[in-house]
Amino acid sequence: SELHHHLRPEDEWVLEGRLAMAERCGARVVATNEVHYHVPARRRLHDLLVAIRHRATLDEARPHLFPNSEHHLKGGAEMRPLFHGHAEALATPWEIAQECDVDLDFRKVRFPGYPVPDGETPFSYLYKLCFEGVRERYRPITSSVTHRLQHELEVIEKTGLAEFFLINWDLMRFAREHGVPGQGRGSAADSIVAYVLGITRVDPIEHNLLFERFLHEEMTSTPDIDIDFSTAHREQVIQYIYEKYGWERTGMVCNVVTFQPRMAIRQVGKALGFSAELLDRLAKGVDRWFTEDVEDSMLSSVPPPDMRPQSWQHFLELCREVIEFPRHLSIHNGGMLVTGEPLVDIAPVEPAAMEGRRVVQFNKDDVEDLGLIKMDMLGLRTLSVVAEALELIKDTTGTRPDLDQLALKDAAVFEMCSQADTIGVFQIESRAQMQTLPRTRPRTFNDLVVEVAIIRPGPIQGNAVHPYIRRKQGREPVTYAHPLLEPILKDTLGVILYQEQIIEIAMYVAGMRPGRADGFRRAMTRHLNRVEMSSLEDEFISGCLANEVPREVADQLFAAVQGFAVYGFCRSHAAAFARTAYETAWMKLHHPVEFGCGLLNNQPMGFYHPSVLVEDLKRHGMRALPVIQLRARPRRGGSEGDRRRA
Repeated sequence: SELHHHLRPEDEWVLEGRLAMAERCGARVVATNEVHYHVPARRRLHDLLVAIRHRATLDEARPHLFPNSEHHLKGGAEMRPLFHGHAEALATPWEIAQECDVDLDFRKVRFPGYPVPDGETPFSYLYKLCFEGVRERYRPITSSVTHRLQHELEVIEKTGLAEFFLINWDLMRFAREHGVPGQGRGSAADSIVAYVLGITRVDPIEHNLLFERFLHEEMTSTPDIDIDFSTAHREQVIQYIYEKYGWERTGMVCNVVTFQPRMAIRQVGKALGFSAELLDRLAKGVDRWFTEDVEDSMLSSVPPPDMRPQSWQHFLELCREVIEFPRHLSIHNGGMLVTGEPLVDIAPVEPAAMEGRRVVQFNKDDVEDLGLIKMDMLGLRTLSVVAEALELIKDTTGTRPDLDQLALKDAAVFEMCSQADTIGVFQIESRAQMQTLPRTRPRTFNDLVVEVAIIRPGPIQGNAVHPYIRRKQGREPVTYAHPLLEPILKDTLGVILYQEQIIEIAMYVAGMRPGRADGFRRAMTRHLNRVEMSSLEDEFISGCLANEVPREVADQLFAAVQGFAVYGFCRSHAAAFARTAYETAWMKLHHPVEFGCGLLNNQPMGFYHPSVLVEDLKRHGMRALPVIQLRARPRRGGSEGDRRRA
């Protein structure tokens, strides 16, 4: 029987009653505390959260609140006086603790157990699949291809990740066999293994993608393989995972949603009984009350004229406590966990709002720390557009284009992009992109990769955009601080734009090992103190000097890397998206009716209202006919007799 004592008037007789019941039943007793917060000072936050949960003020929520601050973690010194004379109850917790044997091995990766053919190991089967795939992807197979493939396979074998690649290969195999459009993106596109397995669609050798950004021998976590599936068909893949690995071994990864300043202001204000008018004023002034350093901004905040300083201070202190505190869980966009044992044995699980789904109460970082396998499957409407357009092209021409065979060199496609005729084109249809395209005038696939990467908040804040444009237009010379930088930065005209370039600079200029170079990149993106940054600088400068880079150049280069590291974009991710951008631009140019129908049939998506898409079709000489509802979900289609109608 469990015994509590929280210094409430009724606790004594409840305690005696439980002792008597335990004696009658022959049960042992154990002294515990009903813990709701770790220290007494957190009672205030607990009361606030209870009021928020009940959508009440603190006064209205009083019947739901504890009368004192005794519901915290207590040590033996606090528990002994409460249970004086009940030695057994005090001894039992220690006995229970002694019997608990938990081995939390965070170093190993917990694979679900991918089944391989008899006589094969996961690595030997992966090896076999890779060399089957390389014969399909590369003709002829050059020495650079075999060397790169062999190197990656060696790293995969050393890191023990063969099964991880097989799991993702199996997903793509299922998708292809069932007509589900899908493709990998992100840093996985840096890998030739992912490419020959059909997980990604960008050739890492042709496009100079760096494997070490994705995986290296010193990596202690499982790399991410993000796969986009057609939004309309993604559920088929999810159901396949449930069927293959079992419902009890699968679950969706969660996001922990925390209180942000604006929400904190409103929720705390409501709990304190603030008027709606005052809450609106405070929420609109959130940037004045709270900066990145909440502590400093609190001290300097001035209360509104109609609020007493004491009330204002109390309000701010509660806001400080609740900001970044977990509010609720949501389902991760695409993260799905698969394990080799029942999920409830290794993770807390709760039912999801969607029937038949479960949410694991771990976010992606927790999953990584525990060595669990997460598959990232996201829905991308553009893939639905492309799939539908390809079927329409087949209907009207008799032939379904194979986008994997596109040469990515159509001058007319690049000219259309240079004229900013890109409404509906993946990734380059925004107003910002349409303003930039006529200035950069992409002429190669690499130019398009840069275009996808550069119009992002990071490169814009990092001041990478205008130097690149000036150099692209010939208004500024392309220069390199040292000859070692030219092969690294030539694709971006001497401007540091990609995360991979930071790694390459650390490797080939500062002489770091691949794993250390990636660690250097990661460290440079964090907020480091002066001592930590100085240590990184010393390591970088020393490596540069060893490579006969002059000290002045090494100092300039470290400053440049420091400035751009936070803002760099993943080149492989940009390349994967640029391929889809090129393919949708190609379809818009050569098959505008079918592509336009695909866009209209998959709304809402992109930047524009359907009426804007229709007007764009009209500008290109097509007519939009009225929709005739013939079935539950009408589809728009191109006319076989008149290819200029949609």
